[in-house]
Amino acid sequence: MRTPLVAGNWKMNGSREANRALVSALKGSLGDIQGVDVAVCPPAVYLAEIATDLSGSVIALGAQDCSDQEKGAYTGELSGPMLAEVGCRYVIVGHSERRERQNESSAWVAAKFVAAQSAGLIPILCVGEQKVDRESGRTENVVAEQLDAVLDAAGVEAFERAVIAYEPVWAIGTGLTATPEQAQEVHAFIRNRVASRDPRVAADLRILYGGSMKAENAAGLLALDDIDGGLIGGASLDAAAFTAIANAAGERVVA
Repeated sequence: MRTPLVAGNWKMNGSREANRALVSALKGSLGDIQGVDVAVCPPAVYLAEIATDLSGSVIALGAQDCSDQEKGAYTGELSGPMLAEVGCRYVIVGHSERRERQNESSAWVAAKFVAAQSAGLIPILCVGEQKVDRESGRTENVVAEQLDAVLDAAGVEAFERAVIAYEPVWAIGTGLTATPEQAQEVHAFIRNRVASRDPRVAADLRILYGGSMKAENAAGLLALDDIDGGLIGGASLDAAAFTAIANAAGERVVA
């Protein structure tokens, strides 16, 4: 059985005051949640503080990125061991905003995935297509290239300790959302792609939806066979909305 995961990507948002209020509200509303794993991924500058604030709660801590290097002359970078030391359990790798704005290649993302696992972190690997790819019928080609780069570098067994998030780039911050049918189609493709290398690993692999999941559409998306939770952007900054999504995920039972 796959336990759903709902992870909040706060992106470049937050302040000490706002973070304290949000974490306090989440601890209050999610304190007794069952049947779902929950995590928040704040900006790196706040990780240590929030790790302390989350102590004793069911909410795990994640980072938004990590270096592919363990240490050295890499100004501005944060290594996997550093993130693990301050209390991170998860780390996002290959988010579309970094692939686009920081020109992260699939090979670079694969190296980050490997480095994260070497540090004991659980990578949340993001894959997904641009609008032009969707419109030209290249969704599966793009997702396969991004996924295969990591499968080739890390091996399929590495996905026993990883999560995938499908994020249709055209549905992030645009107000658009893939229909449940569109999302399920790509999630099934991802699972089948992994299954071609190891059916057992694929059956247990958690695949999240990362394209503007909100309280209003979460239940419909989470009802589908291959959607195992969400990587939540804007809605993760609203305690009530994030809690509603987590509760919807907790009501989902996956055989």
